[in-house]
Amino acid sequence: KLMFVNYPHMPSGASADRRVFNELVAFAQEKNVLLCHDNPYSLVLNDDAPLSILNSDGARDVCVEMNSFSKAFNMAGWRVGMVCGKKEFIDAILQVKSNVDSGMFAPVQLGAIAALGNSEEWHRSRNKIYRDRKEVVLKIFEALDFSVDPHQKGLFVWARAPEGIASVDEYLNEILYEARVFLVPGLTFGKNGARYARSSLCAPVETLNEALKRIVQWKGADA
Repeated sequence: KLMFVNYPHMPSGASADRRVFNELVAFAQEKNVLLCHDNPYSLVLNDDAPLSILNSDGARDVCVEMNSFSKAFNMAGWRVGMVCGKKEFIDAILQVKSNVDSGMFAPVQLGAIAALGNSEEWHRSRNKIYRDRKEVVLKIFEALDFSVDPHQKGLFVWARAPEGIASVDEYLNEILYEARVFLVPGLTFGKNGARYARSSLCAPVETLNEALKRIVQWKGADA
């Protein structure tokens, strides 16, 4: 039996603390479940020490943890990741993986090795860029009267629409066709996201400022 969890969470940006991880590990022990923790946003906009579920007592007997170079080192498209856990679990993964794909291009592997040598300053500098973008995205949602938890982690911002908007999908379509700004409908991620929208932090600040300008102008005309 497998159970997948993901903190910092996609798509909501919610983060877990040590207590949550301890409770998850206890659950996995009780139910004899292999807990698979997907942790690709651990180094993105995380001012605290990155958390690993494998640091919880007993976790290594019931857990594996995955991470991605795409998020941690800006290597999207290189398809390099990692999984950590005890030998029994890794051997089982390798048995399947070696029959699915193999032979990753050597320069990609060398690039990943170089990335692992990045200094903490590199991560701080990269996160400063994301933080500057996030400030603009928060202003975009503020202009739309959406409510946002500013403490979200990761490369996206998740925001709840005001109750006065009957259909968030239709409202976001209006923004797209009239203000020429695209925000992802939360319904894309399942029915529990129906009252939400999401914005990426992968666009330059200049582009996000242009989006904010268009939203403000559109809202003014709409009023």
